[in-house]
Amino acid sequence: MEFLTQTWHWSISGFLIGMVMLTLNYFGKVFGMSSNLRSFCSMTGVGRKVSFFDWDWKSQRWNLAVVFGAMIGGFVAVHFLSDASNVTLNPKTIAQLTTIGIDAPNGKLLPDTLFGNEIVGSPKMIFMLLIGGILIGFGSRYAGGCTSGHAIAGMSNLQLPSLKAVLGFFIGGLIMSHFILPLLF
Repeated sequence: MEFLTQTWHWSISGFLIGMVMLTLNYFGKVFGMSSNLRSFCSMTGVGRKVSFFDWDWKSQRWNLAVVFGAMIGGFVAVHFLSDASNVTLNPKTIAQLTTIGIDAPNGKLLPDTLFGNEIVGSPKMIFMLLIGGILIGFGSRYAGGCTSGHAIAGMSNLQLPSLKAVLGFFIGGLIMSHFILPLLF
């Protein structure tokens, strides 16, 4: 069990992700999480009113299983296989986050400032979460997929649009974390 709870070397994780991608390519499947939102909306029958959601979601049942598996796997990993004490951040990062009011992990996986229960009572945080969710939803639809779909599936298939999307995600993340996030806090 100790092997599972420790941080894995990037080459092991990368190799396993590569094997999953080869398996999906072999069976003619394309990995992506954001496309499941279309499946969920199609399941509700909204396709009768919005043509974008009028498609055969049953052909993507395997991808829905991936979403549920990721949720179950995340739950098991956090509650049974994780050791938050091995989360280490660069002291300069902790100092920079502290200046904008974000607490250090201190044995937690996520800072309470951003993910604690008290954010529910903060209109500012609720507003930020709503706007962030809308921007992420719009961005993934506009980019034709999310970061996992483009960075893992698209890049492994050598797709130029995925390279452009990943560059955009990376640049946007840098701008957000270095320039916009300090203004919000």
